[in-house]
Amino acid sequence: MVQHQLSSSQGPGTVLRVTPEIAGWSVLDFAVTILDRGQTFTVAAEDREVAVVPQAGAFTATVDGTTYDLARSDVFAEMAPVLYLPPGSTAELSSAEGAEFATGGAPAEGRYPVRLFQPHEMKTEIRGGGGATRQVNHILAHPLPAERLILYEVYVPRGKWSGWPPHCHDGWEGSPYLEETYYFRFDPADGWGMHRNYRVDSDWNENFSVQDRDVVMVTQGYHSSAASPGSHMYFLNYLAGTPQNEERAIPPFFQPEYRWIDGNWDKDAMTLPAVSPGSTLPWREGRGSASD
Repeated sequence: MVQHQLSSSQGPGTVLRVTPEIAGWSVLDFAVTILDRGQTFTVAAEDREVAVVPQAGAFTATVDGTTYDLARSDVFAEMAPVLYLPPGSTAELSSAEGAEFATGGAPAEGRYPVRLFQPHEMKTEIRGGGGATRQVNHILAHPLPAERLILYEVYVPRGKWSGWPPHCHDGWEGSPYLEETYYFRFDPADGWGMHRNYRVDSDWNENFSVQDRDVVMVTQGYHSSAASPGSHMYFLNYLAGTPQNEERAIPPFFQPEYRWIDGNWDKDAMTLPAVSPGSTLPWREGRGSASD
């Protein structure tokens, strides 16, 4: 049976790798690599477009004689540039003090050139509300150009949810087909969260307890994540599938049963104490009860 959750190994080197063969899909690959001081690493795009996302430390990437500087102190401290590599290109990465970065790619034709996207070019937004408030950074999403790749970084305060209402992008109800990886980090690092992939037209259901530096693969179905009350949660999403170029802007399909909460996050919110002698449960007025 294909495992859709992997944990990082010890560095240096590539500590986490998702390939189409490992995931059981056809398009997307993903990896995390740690460089020691003075170490170098080669990223060969071959027939794929590749995006490089710093996680910690500073390094340089040399592509066709041009050097690009990438740096980030920590994923919870600052945004970072993203290096886009078209198919056929090779990047030589080197770090004087050590660094950690993610890479991921998808088949491409070579429509766009090498480019270093800077944080000021990236859209950021606060989504949801109530118990599902989170920040989403569109670090390589439309209108930033790529052929298939779509990248987000998401920040979830401790005890809150992301991906609510749950959504899918597996072709269900006309949604685009996109393969997706979730790479999780926690602050403090001993925290953990939950992630669920599921379908409503079958009994297919995956539930994962995720820890720092785990990756989960979303191969199908609706999905959603939650941070435990003790740690803030970050995750890096790489997506790729059938949408290309401007089609990357096509939204996913949100589960209809839970869309009522959009724009009304305080509706029927429970107040505490919920029950007490003589209480009338005002937060449930008009909802009926199990005996009605």
